[in-house]
Parts: sequence; structure tokens; C-alpha cells
Amino acid sequence: MARIGVLSISDGRQHVHTRNVEFIRLKRDALVESLRAAGHEVVDPAAPIASNAEATTAARRVAAAGVDLTLLYYTVWAFPHFTMLAADAVDTPLALVASTDPTEPGLVGMLAAGGALDQIGREHSRLWGEPNDPELTAGIGSRATAAATTAGLRGCTFGRFGGRPMGMNTAVANTDQWQRLFGIDVEEIDQYELVLRAERADAGEAREAREWFEQHAAGVHYDGVKLTPELLERQIRSYLAAREIIEERNLDFSGIKAQPELTENFATMDITEALLNDPYDWNGPKRPHVCATEADMDGALTMRLFGDVAGTPALFADVRHYHADRDVWDLCNSGQHATWFAGRSDDPAANLANVHLCPEVFFFPAGGASVQHVAAPGTMTLGRLTRSGGHYRMQLMLGEFLDLDADTTEDLVRRSTPEWPHAFARLDAPADTFLSRFGANHIHAVPGDHRAVLRAVAEQLDIELEEWTRG
Repeated sequence: MARIGVLSISDGRQHVHTRNVEFIRLKRDALVESLRAAGHEVVDPAAPIASNAEATTAARRVAAAGVDLTLLYYTVWAFPHFTMLAADAVDTPLALVASTDPTEPGLVGMLAAGGALDQIGREHSRLWGEPNDPELTAGIGSRATAAATTAGLRGCTFGRFGGRPMGMNTAVANTDQWQRLFGIDVEEIDQYELVLRAERADAGEAREAREWFEQHAAGVHYDGVKLTPELLERQIRSYLAAREIIEERNLDFSGIKAQPELTENFATMDITEALLNDPYDWNGPKRPHVCATEADMDGALTMRLFGDVAGTPALFADVRHYHADRDVWDLCNSGQHATWFAGRSDDPAANLANVHLCPEVFFFPAGGASVQHVAAPGTMTLGRLTRSGGHYRMQLMLGEFLDLDADTTEDLVRRSTPEWPHAFARLDAPADTFLSRFGANHIHAVPGDHRAVLRAVAEQLDIELEEWTRG
């Protein structure tokens, strides 16, 4: 939920304003009540704006309250220059909202104000409806949540462990562009820091964590070569090392290159990445820390946005295969999926009961455990920030993680890499469209339909939205 500032704009003629003020207040109070009932915090200076001085003063009061979105409310004819002065005093996204009560020209007020803002190039969105209209409340809420999400990026630091993985250009972004567009700094960290700190991490805690996995996971499949208790504890110590660095350097989200240096000479980072993205570990509940495998910068940024909007961990996966005969996508990557996706339960034991720790495959000679499970079913929002010609775009779609029968699931898992986690999905995007136009091999997902908020995120970040449906 978000913090919304509400400014009611009135007529500048005192005798007209006096006649209108009670009508404005009734409408405004109903709108504020609807927004608060939806869970938003509302900052409301109370008195409708009827002069240039009031416009500036009230807007500065709203700005000082640290709101995410400034809402300008039009229930009557309103002098447009009040909007211009108020807009100049705030730096948040603007939403112009008009009452549709035909007894007063609220729509006229909004259109006059919106046209004036267009003339100076001030971006804003426009909505209209009765103050207790659920669609209006949802529309405002989407824009407010988007504003809180985008504002939350500014001042963040991304920790990039290692550089470009295996020549993967889509995993590397321009740090100047990130600073300019999103306000995000990038801290470069050598992967050897993980090795050094893992070696001196708390062995007792690593043993406790290994026993936690052995107790709660569906299976820890030691083979004496690629997966041993010692290797699993090395991976856990790598998580402890990453957690320590994240705290020391105040990292807000991160990515780990891993391949090939760590995966060939130390251990895979699958356990580290899964635990960082999870909302818990053996110590109990914690805030998920977005961590992208292969140090995928745009992937991590997508996960950060999606996760903040949904309030859940975000999935990271390769687009591994399309089973055209079933219209099923296999979204699979080497252990990156947070264990939370195995059951999407608040109880870690319920999720881990569906998770197997398997010996790593031939790609990774150093060994360790991959975090194998099949993602729980449900409606999902999927997509990614990608770039075309140096410009960002958000590629977005709705989909469904499927609950296939046991025999079908086993068959599809074994057709690719059974040791890795899988999400079997049906996407709203037609396969030809997706494969022809999707701008990366990695895709991301969160539970639920969050497209309305993400559309507003794209609008507020001034990036292209490319949304796909079967229609």
C-alpha cells in the first residue's frame, strides 16, 4: 500500500467557491474514505484550494509529508493555474481525478488542468468516476503503488559479484543508465570475496543449517562425489558470506556471476541464491534479498520491481523449453528458484517438504547441491525488463503455473534436467510472439495479476510497455 496526498482544486472566484465548498468536501471525504478502506495512507490538507497562495502552500505541505503520489481532485470547475502551481511544488507522480457527478463540471476542470500540464510537458495520469467506485479506487491504488515502487529504487545499491557470465550481454547493464533512469548505484565485488569469507564463516551455523535441510527437505541426495555434507556446508557458508557482505555494504539487491570460476573451482551458488531470495532460513522469517544468478542485472531489477509490487519473492528462470503439443513452457534454471515457490507457504517446512537437494550435473565440476522442486500452481504475472537499441522496455504477460498429474510432471521433468527446479507454465502470450520478440533467456514471475501496477510502473519510469495476450 502507498501514501497518497490529496489536493482538492476549486474555483478562484470567492462567491463561487463559497457555494461549492461543501460539495467539494463531501466528495473529497468519500474519496479519502475509499482510499483508506483499500489500505492506503492519505495525507489530506482538508481545505479545498481556492487561490494561488493556497495552491503552493497546500502542495508544499503534501510534499513535506513524503507522499508517493499526489492526487489532484476535481469535483467542480477549477482554475487551471492552481494545478500548475501545485504541480510545480511537488516532485511525485501526479494523478488528476475527476468526479463524474453531472451537477458540477468536474470533468471540465480536470481536462483544462490536464491540457495545461500537457503544454509544459508535465507527465500525469487521468482518472474519473464517483468517489466510492471500486474501479476508480483500484486505478488510483495501482498508480500509487507503482509510485511507491519506483521511488523505492532511487538511492538503492546493487551488488554485482563478478562480471559478465559466459558472454551473456543481456546480463550486463550500463551503470550510467541505471543511475540516470532509476537512481541505482552499482557496487562491483570480486567473487573471491565470497570464497575468502566462506572459509572463515561460522562452521557451527553451517552444520546447523545442513541439519535443518536434512530434517525438512524431501531428500538430500548425497552421492559422495558431487554432493557431500562438506560440499553442502561450503555452499551454506557461501550464503553466510554473502549475507555478511550484503549487510556491510548496505546492498539492496544483488547478483552472483558464479559461472565458470566458482562452479568449476569452489561450489555452485544455488543454495546461496535460493536462501537469499527466500523469506526465511533456519533462523526464522526474514526479508527476501533479491539475488539473480549469472549476475543478471536487468533480471535482478525486474525481480526487485515485481517482488515489491507483489510483496512476495520473485522467480528467476531460464525459458528452457516449449512443449508445443501441450502448450506448456518449462521454466527451469540451475537451482535459482527460491524454495518458497515449492509450496508458497508461510511455513518453510511445508515448502521444503517438496524440495530435493540433488548432486549438481556435469556443467559444474566443483559440485554442490541444486535446489530441485516443481513450482506450486496458480495465476502468475510474468515478464522482464529488456533493452532494444539501448532503450528499456517492460515485456509483460499473465500466465498460469500448472498442476499437472504426477506421471506427466515426471515425464516433463526428465525430458530436460531433472536435478533442477521447474515451473510448468501456460502463458497468455502466443508462442510465436514470445519466441520472436522476448529479449532475454531469463524470465521472472510473481503470484497474482499485478499487470495494472506494472503498467503504471512502466509509465512512471517512461519506458516502453510491451504487453502480450492471446487475444
